[in-house]
Amino acid sequence: MKKLITAEDLTQIVSVSHPVYSPDGKKAVFTKVSVNEKKDDYNIHLWVRDEERGELSQWTFDDGKHHQPAWSKDGKQLAFILQKPKEVPQLALIQSDGGGIRTLTNIPYGVSQPVFSPDGAFIYAAVSLKQEESVHDEKKEERDDFAPAVYDDLTYKADGRGFLDGRLTQIVKIDVRSGEVEMVTSESHHHVNHVVSPCGKWLAYIQSNPQTFYISDICLLSLEDGTSKKITQSTGAYTTVSFSPNGESLLYIGHEREFENATFLSLWLHDLKEKKTVQLSEMLDMYVGNCMAGDSVMGEANQLPQWTKDSQGFYALVSDQGSTGIYYFSIEGLAYPVRLEAEHVTNFSLHPDESKMLISRLSPVSPSELYELTLGESSLKQITFEHDDFLKEHVISEPEPISFQSKEGDIVHGWLMKPAQMEEGKTYPLILEIHGGPHAMYGHTYFHEFQMLAAEGYAIVYINPHGSHGYGQMFTDRVRGSYGDVDYEDVMLAVDHVLEAYDFLDETRLGVTGGSYGGFMTNWIVGQTDRFRAAVTQRSISNWISFYGISDIGYFFTKWQIDGDIYDSVDKLWDRSPLKYVKQVNTPLLILHSDEDYRCPVDQGEQLFVALKELGKDTRLVKFPKASHDLSRSGHPGQRIQRLTFIQEWFREKLS
Repeated sequence: MKKLITAEDLTQIVSVSHPVYSPDGKKAVFTKVSVNEKKDDYNIHLWVRDEERGELSQWTFDDGKHHQPAWSKDGKQLAFILQKPKEVPQLALIQSDGGGIRTLTNIPYGVSQPVFSPDGAFIYAAVSLKQEESVHDEKKEERDDFAPAVYDDLTYKADGRGFLDGRLTQIVKIDVRSGEVEMVTSESHHHVNHVVSPCGKWLAYIQSNPQTFYISDICLLSLEDGTSKKITQSTGAYTTVSFSPNGESLLYIGHEREFENATFLSLWLHDLKEKKTVQLSEMLDMYVGNCMAGDSVMGEANQLPQWTKDSQGFYALVSDQGSTGIYYFSIEGLAYPVRLEAEHVTNFSLHPDESKMLISRLSPVSPSELYELTLGESSLKQITFEHDDFLKEHVISEPEPISFQSKEGDIVHGWLMKPAQMEEGKTYPLILEIHGGPHAMYGHTYFHEFQMLAAEGYAIVYINPHGSHGYGQMFTDRVRGSYGDVDYEDVMLAVDHVLEAYDFLDETRLGVTGGSYGGFMTNWIVGQTDRFRAAVTQRSISNWISFYGISDIGYFFTKWQIDGDIYDSVDKLWDRSPLKYVKQVNTPLLILHSDEDYRCPVDQGEQLFVALKELGKDTRLVKFPKASHDLSRSGHPGQRIQRLTFIQEWFREKLS
């Protein structure tokens, strides 16, 4: 008899990701992220596949996080970031022919993003420093918890990092033999996602001003004389940069903010000799990158495009219509899908002989595993089998695709997940799930929350309404300035569509939930209709006026998304605020919020709770201490289980 999935089963989910072939193609390293035995944190371990024997071996064992692996060009050394429990991350090395781990740095402020120089003599890495701090400090200064905090800048806090203290991300150069550390950058900017040119003479990176972090530039620094120059014009936002193998071109991913944060990421190619830039993906109305919403992927790394040896093309991730896969792009701008199936590819590595790839992949009925893809073939060879026993022992519900026409005439896509166990002639409650963003995408991935609810006896409908990625730039941009209009129509039409299409659904037992923007939509829905018998709002927005000043992104996000500000558009912000309609709420509402959520701060949930409670409405507030906006995806394992349990019990009580 197979078991039904529970909230606690979350601890059995392993993220297998970040494959990287060695330069000679004889080995491939990858990471496994799992919940530790105490269930209070995660372990990340390095595993290596011997490509000739097909054997897997574990290279790191102790508790902690061993990740961001990088091979030296000769393949003899593997650098990675080692973070022991309750310690800051440091740079470590391991020899590919065996031997123990050698910790190379002892920088009290931590290290990240290791990149080898072509000759293997140095590693370039990132360090977060205040102006008065040095990589040669022996320890951090003791913090006075009672000292006043003084801020002069607009950007003074960030979700997941808390209240900022003036630290900037700088690039350092570390001697592999001696461990000696030398500063490479020192400007009052952040310098991230650096790469070294094949000749070893140049460093490319993304630079941003901490006060306008939503604007960034691609920069090139000479490692010979220390001079630097901007490739871009301080008008866009960029995420990734890489050199072509011949060193003649810079490829970077980003956009020029034509639709602010709703703008699709694009591919840009800069000729270093001619100093000319072309947009390669201009005719491709797809999102370059991975924008999949989910709760079962942890420890993901930034995916660099993978160049072919002849420098005439490269492979990159692309998201489209609920799938995330791999496209090939030529430097002339031609593009075709290498693999774009009903699945979620998170990372990949191209073998040096260009015959195959290793990909980390999820499907709607399986968490992530590692697979081998032979180029030119459609079948996959599975490499890891982390979830075989889990999938054999449990009932997994497979979602069915749905589609319907919106009121504006567009086709809206989504899925209906049936209850894990069903009896003939019996009817079942339906829960509407709404993703965050709003510019994210539901799709063909494993979603543990959905599987748990299906095991509880619910059907789940989830769609990509207007505002979602994956359906073209205009579809994504449509929701800006009109939250609660066309998007509200879409999700309500989705409910109507499945109620008509599936006769086992009980239209009198409807639930709704979502997080972030999905939390806003949940709040909005219960203020507009009484159709739902129960609702759970998570890390939500209830008041755009207060959000403007208390969110780490409020002052620009509100302008971009609601098209208003607190100076000249207060009426518009209030009109789009769910709090305005609180007297109309009759649906029992559970409010889940993280205490240290600086993206959608906890006061958003508290304001809503106080108003509902004062009016005598059926509501409950649950706060998670020390948790951030990312609780459901990468938070404390115990709190993630508790969050799922609260959702489960609320719907169980209200929809029975």
